[in-house]
Amino acid sequence: MRRHNRRLFRLARSVLRNGVEAEDVVQETYVQAFAKLDDFRGPEGFSAWLARIAYNEALGRVRGRDRVVSLHDYVSDGAGDADVRRIETMTSHHPDPEHLTGNGELRRMLEAAIDALPDDFHAVFVLRAVEGMSVAETAEALSIPPETVKTRFHRARLRLQETLGACFEALMPAAFEFGGARCDRIVAAVLARLGPALEAARRQASRTETAATRWPGADANPD
Repeated sequence: MRRHNRRLFRLARSVLRNGVEAEDVVQETYVQAFAKLDDFRGPEGFSAWLARIAYNEALGRVRGRDRVVSLHDYVSDGAGDADVRRIETMTSHHPDPEHLTGNGELRRMLEAAIDALPDDFHAVFVLRAVEGMSVAETAEALSIPPETVKTRFHRARLRLQETLGACFEALMPAAFEFGGARCDRIVAAVLARLGPALEAARRQASRTETAATRWPGADANPD
C-alpha cells in the first residue's frame, strides 16, 4: 500500500478534484483489489491494474452524482446577490490535509491550474507529468490508446504553459503531495476493513502448510 498510495491518490484526485474523497477511493481500491486478486494476471502490470481499479471507482462516483460541478459554476445572478455553486472541494465538511499543509503560493497556483484542465486531459497529465508514468502505463491504467495519451498530454502542457509559463514543469513533483499521516491513515483504514478476510487467509495458509508438512507427497501424481 505504501508503495502505491501516492499514485492512486493523485489519480483519484485528478478525477474527483477532492482530496478527502480521493482517500476513500484509494481505500476502496485496495479492498476491491484484494477481492479480485484471482483476476490479476501477473507478475507485470500490478501498478497499472491497481490504477485502473482506482480510476474506474473514481469515475463511478462522478457519474453517480446528481450533477458534476465544475469551476465554471462560480456564477452570479447579475443582481448583486451571488448565486455561488461551490465545487465539492470547497463544500466538504471534512478538513482536507491538502489545504492545511500547503507548500507555498506557486504550488497552489500550479494545482489550481491543473484542476482547471478539462476532464479528458486531467488524469492523463497527472499520471504522465506528476507521477512520471510512461505512455504505455498511462494508456493501460486509463484504458485508452497510447496515441490518445500523447495527444491529451501535449494539449494539457500547452494550456499550462499558457497559464503559468515554462517554469511550471519544475514544480510538478510537488503537486498534490501525499505522505505522512495521510498515508498512515489509509494503510490503517484498509487493514481494519480487510481484517477478517486477512485472518481467514492466514488460517487457510497455515492449514495448507501443516498438511503439506504432515503428508509431503499427498498431492504428488502417483503416475
